Amino acid sequence: MNFRVSYLTSTLFLALLLGACSSTPTQQVSPTETIVNQPEDAATQARFSQNLNQLITQIAQTQGIPHESLELGLSDAKTIPSIRKLVLPPSGSFKKNWVAYRKRFIEPIRLKAGKAFWDQNQAFLSKIEQESGVPAEVIVAIIGIETIYGRQTGNFRVKDVLSTLAFSYPDTPNKASREQLFKDQLQELILMCWTEGGGNLPAKNSSQGLSPPRFNACLNQNSSYAGAIGLPQFMPSSIRSFAVDGDGDGRIDLKQSPKDAIASVANFMRKHGWQPGMPIYFPVQEGAVSAARVLADGEPQLKYTVQELIDKGILIKNQGDLQAGGVEPQSKALIVDLPYPDKDGNDQVRYVVGLNNFLTIVQYNRSYFYAQSVAEFAEALGYKNQSVVPAIPSKANTRETKSVEATKSKSKKAASKKNQHSLK
Repeated sequence: MNFRVSYLTSTLFLALLLGACSSTPTQQVSPTETIVNQPEDAATQARFSQNLNQLITQIAQTQGIPHESLELGLSDAKTIPSIRKLVLPPSGSFKKNWVAYRKRFIEPIRLKAGKAFWDQNQAFLSKIEQESGVPAEVIVAIIGIETIYGRQTGNFRVKDVLSTLAFSYPDTPNKASREQLFKDQLQELILMCWTEGGGNLPAKNSSQGLSPPRFNACLNQNSSYAGAIGLPQFMPSSIRSFAVDGDGDGRIDLKQSPKDAIASVANFMRKHGWQPGMPIYFPVQEGAVSAARVLADGEPQLKYTVQELIDKGILIKNQGDLQAGGVEPQSKALIVDLPYPDKDGNDQVRYVVGLNNFLTIVQYNRSYFYAQSVAEFAEALGYKNQSVVPAIPSKANTRETKSVEATKSKSKKAASKKNQHSLK
């Protein structure tokens, strides 16, 4: 992944970690900049060590994990000063640029890799699509945008990242809440690694409190600058809640198993309300930009019905499959704003109507830019973005249909009798 923080508003970025992944894309830095930690001042390092030891003691007491094992696993955890810079919100003078963002992710190299990934996993993708209702194109798009199918999964040790942000978050107005969030993620990481590493099973030299090797390896695995792991960039809490064993080998490996990654993405989307067979978004009608601008408040909530948007001219009845498909007039939607500067530096905005499935993608990564990129990446792979669910006929239409069918039936019976009479 590549650095994306600057494309988020500070509010969206601070909510980012509540979804599946931490941030997309991950900052890529050279090996000389990653694991090497610059020394902190003595006071900062002492405070860091004290807070980490307190967490270790708390987890040992509440979770039944040997204190010695936790100390050994986390004894070399260090702060990374560059991490604190990476999580800072963009400067006030920064202008978000949808056009540049889209160009960065929906581009030939990534699309080519996406088609290759699909070819390699076609049978399994079809199976997961049938089981979950999440289109294969959407799953492939998410993994492609997140890590280019495992090429860019981050270069920081996850325990260093989460420890840094839990106990040495930069001085921002929401520092306390951010530190608590990452402290929770660090605990989730420890519990995840202890379970995955077989720490709950008898181990050699367990009387000496030695951690199982897999426990340490799990704590030391690479992550993004915000602690997201593997092909789909799941945070530890999301791994514990939504990751699944797709390849059936008895363990979840989001780093090396494409099947685990595919199944986990689909499971996350399904559990966050993905509606099978329904579209993600509709374009706003030309000439309705002013009406859309009034309704675009930036809040990721489904506030308006499709019928209301039709009444305002933002959508039209025969647009997409609104008339014949499964998108009913009372379906809820939101107006999505995608700002960008034009070639002269003037502020411009593209508007689309996001439906329920758009908001589901936002739950994966809380950015409109991200969600729209996933939708358009999927379209580039062949996703039709239209309903495949037949519309439920209204009572009036049902009565009319039954009346027509009854009339046809009577006509058939009358013709049958006439034919029978002529044969006699």
